[in-house]
Amino acid sequence: MRFLIIFIFLISSSFANEATDIKNLVINKELKKYDGLTFLDDNNNQLNLSDFRGNLIILNFWATWCAPCKEEMPSLDILQNHENLNNLKIFPINVGQDNLDKSLKFFESLKIKNLKIYFDSPANLPKKFGLRGIPTSILINKNGLEFARIIGSTDFEDKKFIKWLKNYN
Repeated sequence: MRFLIIFIFLISSSFANEATDIKNLVINKELKKYDGLTFLDDNNNQLNLSDFRGNLIILNFWATWCAPCKEEMPSLDILQNHENLNNLKIFPINVGQDNLDKSLKFFESLKIKNLKIYFDSPANLPKKFGLRGIPTSILINKNGLEFARIIGSTDFEDKKFIKWLKNYN
């Protein structure tokens, strides 16, 4: 029994250390539950996050005027179609009060092809998630619970990040 406990501890601590090498990743000590999270798609239809339970979800908060958002968006676009993450849903949510036309031009300038544009209306998600800046990405497990977040920009094509994320897919 002691051997089993030590083995589990060693595996979990090496897993945690591997994840801490990922730029701007903060792993929650306790899972966080949110109720009533809604946002809008590009046709102004309201979506409820709870409708996507069973999927690994990344909520990425961004704005067209945000230089770090512009830097990370292409790698987020590639991540959406990663062959080993077929249960992943990415929702890039514009919280910069930008309209659809301006957001579409932003996506076009970066050659974003795999992601859709979503909006926070009426600007309540940053407060619900306690965001302190953008970009911020909230990682939500299949049960609808936040298990980690990325504060600031990151490279979503980073092999360490993808390997770590596959554990939640």
